[in-house]
Formats: sequence, structure tokens, C-alpha cells
Amino acid sequence: MNKGKLLIFSAPSGSGKSTIVQWLMNEHPELNIHFSISCTTRAPRGTEQNGVEYFFLTPDEFRAKIAEDAFVEYEEVYTDKYYGTLKSQVESQTAAGENVTFDVDVKGGCNIKRQYQDEAMSIFIQPPSIEELRRRLEGRKTDAPEVIEQRLAKAEYEMTFASQFDHIVINDDLAKAEAEVYELVKNFVG
Repeated sequence: MNKGKLLIFSAPSGSGKSTIVQWLMNEHPELNIHFSISCTTRAPRGTEQNGVEYFFLTPDEFRAKIAEDAFVEYEEVYTDKYYGTLKSQVESQTAAGENVTFDVDVKGGCNIKRQYQDEAMSIFIQPPSIEELRRRLEGRKTDAPEVIEQRLAKAEYEMTFASQFDHIVINDDLAKAEAEVYELVKNFVG
């Protein structure tokens, strides 16, 4: 069995990244793409089970794993609210032939690529423009105007990282962007 590869997707909020990744996983099972199971210090929600949706750790357990350099990437989102991906989890999934997908922020994406080099392909999903991104975020009707302004400011910053990714896919037409991502992934995973 061939060892799986790593697929890194990053994008500003509202660029369509999650939509494209879900489409790829749902419509192309032959690509054997799976999310890595991450760790978190938050409590399980609803029917979530340890080792299925997440590995649930205490903040002290999480910090111990940081000290052991056990994470591919991690972030402290709020005080004692950590999320991260264990190297051992990625290794077990790729050893089983799974192509592991990361849907991460730009810094996380750059860090994963730096660690795994040629075993990983990084794709930056870019909106056609900040104006179009504004239109999409406003169209969602889920965020207050000040939140949209914060997201747009963050998007402008995140877009400065695009050149550090292996590929930039401009999502000005969803079907075209999906097809472009599919070709990139298919060629990379062989």
C-alpha cells in the first residue's frame, strides 16, 4: 500500500475553501481524502466521541504534548482553549494510505508545509477581490458589520501569504475552482 500524502488548504474566511474541500471529499472518494482527527481542550459537544471527531485533552495534557513536540501544528484560540494536530495521528493515517487534509489558517499551512516539504501540497484559495469577499460575507447575513470589517482586514493580511503556497486557486467561479483543485490533487496523490 502506498503511503498517503498531505493536502493543505488555507484561505481567507469567505473564499469558499471549506465548500471546495467538502465537494472534493464527497464527489471524489477515489482520492481517499480524510481529515486528520485533531486534539482540543474544549468539552465534547452533543454526540461527539473521543477519537472520532476529536481527541479531548485537559489543558495540562495538551501543554505536556506541546513540550514533547508532539504536534504538527497547534493554536491556543482562547486561554486554555487549544486545538492541534498530533504528528502520530498524521503518521498513522498516511501509513494506512489515507491522504490527510488540513483546513488551516495561513500560518498553520506554512508551518505544515515547512515540516513535510514534498510529502505535502499546499493550496491557497483566493477570492477574486476584497470587494467580492465583502459581498460574500455580507450575503451570508451571519456577521455584524464590525465583524465583517475585521474579517476583511484579516483577509488582506492572509492574502500576503499566498505566494508561500504551492498553488493559488482563484475562486471567481466555484465549478472552475473545484475542477482546478481536483486536477491539482489528483496529480499530486497519483
